Amino acid sequence: MMLLYPANAAESLEFNKVSELLLHKCRTDAARERVENIRFHTASGHMQKELNQTNEFKMILQSGDHFPNDFTRNLERELKLLQITGSILTGEQLLSCMKLALNMRDILLWFKKQNDLFPALSAISAHITYEKSITEMISSVIDDTGMVKDTASKELMSIRSELGKARHAARRTFDVVLRKLGKAGYLGDIGESFFNGRRTAAVLAEYKRIVKGILHGESDTQKTVFIEPEETIDLNNEIFSLEREEQREIHRILVQATKDLAVYGPQLDTYYHLCGIYDYIRAKGLLAIDMGAYMPRISPHPGLHLIKAYHPLLLLRNKAANKPTIPLNLTLDRQNRILIISGPNAGGKTVSMKTVGLLQLMAQAGLLIPADENSEIGIFKQLMVQIGDTQSIEHELSTYSAHLQNMKYYMDFANGKTLFFIDELGSGSDPNLGGAFAEAIVEELAAKNALGIITTHYLNLKVMAGKVKGIFNGAMAFDEERLEPLYQLTLGKPGSSYTFAIAQRSGLPEAVIERARQLTQREHFKLDKMLHQTEQQSVRLSDKEKELDRLLKANEKLKKDYEILTDKEKLKQQHDTLVLQNKIKKEELDYLRDTERKFKQIIHDWKKADNKQDVINAAENVLFRKKQIESNAAAAKKADKNYELVGGKPKIGDTVRNKINHQVGVLNELRDKKAIVKIGNLPFTVSINEWVVVRKKETK
Repeated sequence: MMLLYPANAAESLEFNKVSELLLHKCRTDAARERVENIRFHTASGHMQKELNQTNEFKMILQSGDHFPNDFTRNLERELKLLQITGSILTGEQLLSCMKLALNMRDILLWFKKQNDLFPALSAISAHITYEKSITEMISSVIDDTGMVKDTASKELMSIRSELGKARHAARRTFDVVLRKLGKAGYLGDIGESFFNGRRTAAVLAEYKRIVKGILHGESDTQKTVFIEPEETIDLNNEIFSLEREEQREIHRILVQATKDLAVYGPQLDTYYHLCGIYDYIRAKGLLAIDMGAYMPRISPHPGLHLIKAYHPLLLLRNKAANKPTIPLNLTLDRQNRILIISGPNAGGKTVSMKTVGLLQLMAQAGLLIPADENSEIGIFKQLMVQIGDTQSIEHELSTYSAHLQNMKYYMDFANGKTLFFIDELGSGSDPNLGGAFAEAIVEELAAKNALGIITTHYLNLKVMAGKVKGIFNGAMAFDEERLEPLYQLTLGKPGSSYTFAIAQRSGLPEAVIERARQLTQREHFKLDKMLHQTEQQSVRLSDKEKELDRLLKANEKLKKDYEILTDKEKLKQQHDTLVLQNKIKKEELDYLRDTERKFKQIIHDWKKADNKQDVINAAENVLFRKKQIESNAAAAKKADKNYELVGGKPKIGDTVRNKINHQVGVLNELRDKKAIVKIGNLPFTVSINEWVVVRKKETK
């Protein structure tokens, strides 16, 4: 398990807020308990397993498929009662146990149907078997509403039968008495009531001595009394006796059922906790969908490589407000171990640092992270955080003293498997002395091969990147013209604090600003000015890169649109060609069917006709269709008018004319005895011996 320093390190990185979001996604107490006791794994196997489980459940949720983890009731008390000899579960509690077993059955069947599509999730319940005896035993005693069935025992069936008869007799007798009293005018407005489970007649007070029976009470106004008629007293006594017998038998049945179920107590306990595990993983999958999170690659070695990473809480907040969130790209490895982030206040230095720390904790807790799926997360054994005011009233420590005390812990225990975060290192003391101590601390952390991020305004820390191996700079971009932070981390160079620019934009008198410039050490001012100019050039270049990227994307879109239009045109031409070919084939097929029918008629007529010449003439009409002949003649006339015969062997590019239907086209390709002739815009494969070479006549 990962060691955290100080004890509230996770809260400093706002992991508690992520846990709270996760808690709201849980439906079972067992899952909520897991969230409250969440662990940060340091074994790559456990970490990979939990991430795989979460990723698979995310896939199930996104597919719209229903995973049957529907049991959400807390059964902790019932499971403990099963361990106590002589305990008793109510009918509703037994019914809940049966529903738990049935839910586990549904889960096992669901995985069986998936054919190992979700191996990480199915492995959780791979060793579990559904015990059919649990549901059979409970269903034989309890009905769907949690009541004990009549058939639970012969004694109960007999008692309830007698009870039914007694109630019917009492009801019938009471109705007779009630009608009699009503006719006599003895009843009050309400007619009847119940007292202590006994059915009574509501009699007017002046007639209470006339009506015989047991007086059970009177109304608040004392105008009505409630009497149990003497005709129903014995029947009601019998009902009361039978009801007690029924309760005793039900109690005996439930005790026996609880005893029988206790044998399966460990199995039910396993079912219950498995349902909690699946609910916990479901909550992690739902949270991943909300955050647009993915599963990163896992490395067993310390380090991280984040691509388009977002602070999850900031992302959700901006998403709700329909605002953009700037992603973070960062790599910490053996070559680049310590990142020094500088830049103006409120520019996003702390947010960038928290993003890295929070995503690291999330991944080691088995949560997917809002970063590109090609990101890589290593495993750290220790995580140390120094963010915000560390003043300790209890121990009478100032902010700077508490800060140095934390740094002592870093010096004593940091190593190559430590990830640390220090916000505003050296602040709270004399700038020169604080800067010197800060530089010494960074050198020591670098020597211990620890990985981490430090935010600062100290110039001496900014120039350490060129002096100490493993240290590199990063700057938060800032738009000086609009005096707005861009919340974008740029690696490889330090950033300016924009002290004078912010002072000018804030309306501070120019004389005060100028005096501050004079009081500032010359070298310090020159360096800050140089950083200032460098960063603004970087911002301008970044704007130009964005514009170039926009133009490239626009060009790519135009290219795709052109390709789509081209494809559509090609598809239309193919469609038109197919329509034409199908039309020709249909006409040919109709013609062949008609010809076949006519030939059958000719054969039939030939056998019967005396004048064979008439039959021959009919056959000629079929073989040489009159319309076709006329059409060919018209085409020949048109061709003779516009083209003259050249003769000779056809060559590619020649204008050629069909000998039969006199169509004119251009010879595009020769293939032995076949050729491709383009008539209009459509190419046709033809026999070359059916075509002759022609040329267009000159217009006079």
